[in-house]
Amino acid sequence: MSIPAGYTPADAQRLVEDGSSRRSPFARDRARVLHSAGLRRLAAKTQVLVAGAADFPRTRLTHTLEVAQIAREMGASLGCDPDLVDVAGLAHDLGHPPFGHNGEGELDRLADRIGGFEGNAQTLRVMTRLEAKVLDPATGRSVGLDLTRASLDASCKYPWPRRSDAGPHPSTDEVPAKDDKRRKFGYYADDAEIFHWFREGAPEGRTCLEEQVMDWADDVAYSVHDLEDALHGGLITLDMFTSHTERENIMDVAHRVYLPSVDPAAIAAGLDRLLALDYWPASYDGSHGDLARLKVATSQLIARFCVEAEYETRTSYGDGRLTRYAADLVVPEEVRAEVAALKAMTAIYVMNRQGADAEYAAQRDLLAELVATLVLRDGRDLEPWLEPDFQAARTDAERLRVIIDQVASLTDVSVVEWHGRLCR
Repeated sequence: MSIPAGYTPADAQRLVEDGSSRRSPFARDRARVLHSAGLRRLAAKTQVLVAGAADFPRTRLTHTLEVAQIAREMGASLGCDPDLVDVAGLAHDLGHPPFGHNGEGELDRLADRIGGFEGNAQTLRVMTRLEAKVLDPATGRSVGLDLTRASLDASCKYPWPRRSDAGPHPSTDEVPAKDDKRRKFGYYADDAEIFHWFREGAPEGRTCLEEQVMDWADDVAYSVHDLEDALHGGLITLDMFTSHTERENIMDVAHRVYLPSVDPAAIAAGLDRLLALDYWPASYDGSHGDLARLKVATSQLIARFCVEAEYETRTSYGDGRLTRYAADLVVPEEVRAEVAALKAMTAIYVMNRQGADAEYAAQRDLLAELVATLVLRDGRDLEPWLEPDFQAARTDAERLRVIIDQVASLTDVSVVEWHGRLCR
């Protein structure tokens, strides 16, 4: 087995060793995630707008592929193994349920008494338990994709358990859940063993460089691409960026939700810098020319946000190969302010667009009714791959967790079908 430079045999270790390969361990991990059922399901899961509602907007899968591509290039420029960073990008949303962060919040409420629900904790569960790939020959139990330590660690955004002081999950119209780190956590109690295995030797509460690169790529991708989708869909217009009222709203949300440590005036300055860029679109009417100019702007913005982070990180840590815990990604505060301004636009005018409240409430009701029905029917409707887990469960809490696993695995389309079939 060829271990890439900058990594150790421990980084490449798996729970179940399954022979040698000509490929690097991280290239094998990338292939396992790329061919997984969990990744395919993301094609029909919400990114911001409901999957399938229109042809242009991103789905959770297209967003994931874009994050992986951005992270791969940025990581490689710093000396990280590109396949390892690619794994983190491909895997980072595997645990997201139907209906995006709104669905996540509702499943968290429904699962509150059994440790809650969190998309990132569910991602770990998918990778190490739910995905069908490798069985432990000693126990016969699934170990999921059986990824290496380093790949699991690079995919872990929040290396801590659920916090008892987090409070109830907010409704979608209160705050974009993605950035509320008080309520974020990386593993459930019954997945603690595998968490501690891949985190062995890692600094407590700190994420590795590969994860930080993936996380920044995620922020960059969704801040830029969700803006592109919103402009194309008519939910945002370019004059909103210059309206005094709209700017005040943007600064408030960006400061309060995304960058509380930064003065709102700094966010306003960041917005002004973006508007002054020569590639910032002057107009958008959906024509072929404006589509092309918008695509140039998205490409240039992604490059701007990534190159600045690469430069600052190199300035702090030098020109050598940077991997794992040898460095932290350094993103200039000015760049974070620019990204926060774009994220705030999406939060205000897309997530909380007119009519969204009723749509979100209907989605939450659908999920609650489906979970309740599956509980009342004692798991009889679960898919075959989850039936053994339900039968092996010893308590109501364990059985509910299996039902939550089932519902979380469904897509926006299939969850509606399940509800229509079972909740009549």
